[in-house]
Amino acid sequence: MSNGNSFARPRRARRRALIGLSVLVPAGVAGWLVWQSAAGGPGGATAGGGAPAGRPHGGVSPAPSAEPGPGAPAPSASGGNGAGSGSGGGAGDRDGPLAGKVVVIDPGHNPGNRDHPREIARTVDIGTQRKECDTTGTATGSGYAEAEFTLDVARRIRTLLEQRGAEVVLTQDGDRPYGPCIDERAEIGNEAGADAVVSVHADGAPAGARGFHVILPGRVREGRADTAPITKPSRELGERVASAYARETGFRPADYLGGGSGLDVRSDLGGLNLSTVPKVFVECGNMRNARDAEQFTSARWRGRAARGIADGVESFLTT
Repeated sequence: MSNGNSFARPRRARRRALIGLSVLVPAGVAGWLVWQSAAGGPGGATAGGGAPAGRPHGGVSPAPSAEPGPGAPAPSASGGNGAGSGSGGGAGDRDGPLAGKVVVIDPGHNPGNRDHPREIARTVDIGTQRKECDTTGTATGSGYAEAEFTLDVARRIRTLLEQRGAEVVLTQDGDRPYGPCIDERAEIGNEAGADAVVSVHADGAPAGARGFHVILPGRVREGRADTAPITKPSRELGERVASAYARETGFRPADYLGGGSGLDVRSDLGGLNLSTVPKVFVECGNMRNARDAEQFTSARWRGRAARGIADGVESFLTT
């Protein structure tokens, strides 16, 4: 299968922000492969991004505590210190496998969103409808916020991809009071002329649900949204990320959606609808599930999650 190199990418504009990230896994044979690669590992977890039942992501879940839970993000270990946006400051390996590639990583939500309810509640146009600028995200039972988790994992992914030669942009690096809004997150990837964008999330599904999943853009052509050019390369990106993530983390595909494939196609997410470059959301697991939450609060496991996503992105961009 093509790696999406035939996808016509826009001319790269000068970077003005950071890169976004998202991911999803295929059904059928691909889903079986993901399950096989994850078999025998710790249970799965999912992270949501939506509105329908079983996809709580995109809504405000139990208010995160002011302090992250055990294993809170360790900036020095993830290659970022939270100060400022853009790349982590590393020049990258110009001879690395990803030299010349631009990747945008999008840490879902923002730790400061909870302090700006009015600002994040305003609605923005996502093509098919209007939705809230952003949400607070979910949290583990102990109060470890999704926004803290996603920022830590995104910084770790940045470090890994830069070491492989990529230019990496984060949509936010803990340097904004809230947001950015979902339409701006998409625009950051578009303006960067990204070769791939991954939005990092964690789900807030019912406590008994487990497993990760990757969200792929559905076919949308309405208003400002036209995903026809990116659905195929985004699916390949999602499949590769899902496979590498399962292999590295031992998590299995979500047991509550996607028919066990680990992939979910959606047309209600602004970050996907408004993207003009290959993009996926990765729901790393279910923060409301105690077993998944135990993994999320482990710095060592977060490193494995980051490596799985980075490996998937590299596979997509080099195969």
